[in-house]
Amino acid sequence: MSDRKVYAHYMVGITSGQTSDQWTNDINDAKSVGIDGFALNIGPSDSYTLEQMRLAFAAAESVGGFTLFPSFDMAVGEWGVQTVIDIINEFKSSSAHATKNGSPLISTFEGPGWSGNWATVRSGTGGIYLVPDWSSLGPDGVAGKLDQIDGHFSWNAWPGPGSKNLTSVQDERYIEILGDKSYMMGISPWFYTNLPQYGKNWFSTGDSLWYDRWQQAIDLLPDMIEIITWNDFGESSYITDIVGKQIVSGANAYVEGYDHSAFRAVLPYFTAAYKAGNRAISPSNGDQAIAWYRTTKATLGGDGGTVWGQGGSQSASLGTSDTVNVLTITVDEQDIQVAIGGSSQTFHTGSGGQPANFVQVPFGELTGAVSLTLGDRSVVGPSITNNLPSTGYVNFNALAIAL
Repeated sequence: MSDRKVYAHYMVGITSGQTSDQWTNDINDAKSVGIDGFALNIGPSDSYTLEQMRLAFAAAESVGGFTLFPSFDMAVGEWGVQTVIDIINEFKSSSAHATKNGSPLISTFEGPGWSGNWATVRSGTGGIYLVPDWSSLGPDGVAGKLDQIDGHFSWNAWPGPGSKNLTSVQDERYIEILGDKSYMMGISPWFYTNLPQYGKNWFSTGDSLWYDRWQQAIDLLPDMIEIITWNDFGESSYITDIVGKQIVSGANAYVEGYDHSAFRAVLPYFTAAYKAGNRAISPSNGDQAIAWYRTTKATLGGDGGTVWGQGGSQSASLGTSDTVNVLTITVDEQDIQVAIGGSSQTFHTGSGGQPANFVQVPFGELTGAVSLTLGDRSVVGPSITNNLPSTGYVNFNALAIAL
């Protein structure tokens, strides 16, 4: 049995007032699709952080077979060294704390400038297994800090500005540089944020991203995978059910009605293949099909100032195709019917001994409900329309449906 693990990035900063029931539901939902634990993204200034971490660890201990570890967000404020030590010491002995090589697994979101403090943290905690995200340094920059870390987590999970595809070139470079240290690969289904109050307004191409990255991960077999994210609604990268209380102000306009939970429907296949290390998808769970799509043409109206890629200069409307993106996993060769309004197309899937297949169906001027039919199963999703949201500009978020 391999030691490869799949985690999901969980934003604790949006959980003020959250109940233990919500934590239990999230843990059960994640565990059921092959996710092994949550990386708990925590900031230094939220008064409810410890309360929520305690609820999370208690829920994980109760459910069993699911682990948690802190991911210290270094981009939102300065962490005190003793505070980091105290948090690690409080939770490190929990049966639900993720470990690697016998030490508590610890991560970050950025913070290379804080790197000199980790030796003190190691001393004050009795040892940790540190796998930070210092992606701002790039592989060559991380290479200069190998003596401070036990591995590296890459946040490079989306195509960059002006690019529609993300290759595994940088992942391969990290693996090469890290040598016998651990590599945690980031995988994400989507990215769109329009939150001017935080200075964030960009879209990253995701038309084939969920399929592409899992194929790359199964080929590369990194030591760990972290799904980005479980619940970041403000950045449209969530795969959990929509939790209204967790949606930050301003994101409701592009999140409500845009369910992403169907992205999880294919995770049992991908996580099993990754953990088995057989570099092939096994349809042992039966047939499945999902689709994700935006509900208007990218050029239907204004772009709301959204740029294509973080730091990009081109309009987001240039960075996406007007397509219904369909991922199928089938036991045998068969046909899947994809319908948009009154127009339908049929595609053959499972040929050549390849259980997983991906196809894109342009919707152009078509409008109406989107449906998938595979064998005797079908699903009907929300309509593609020619109506702009109440904001008056295009919503670059996608929604997902599954059989």
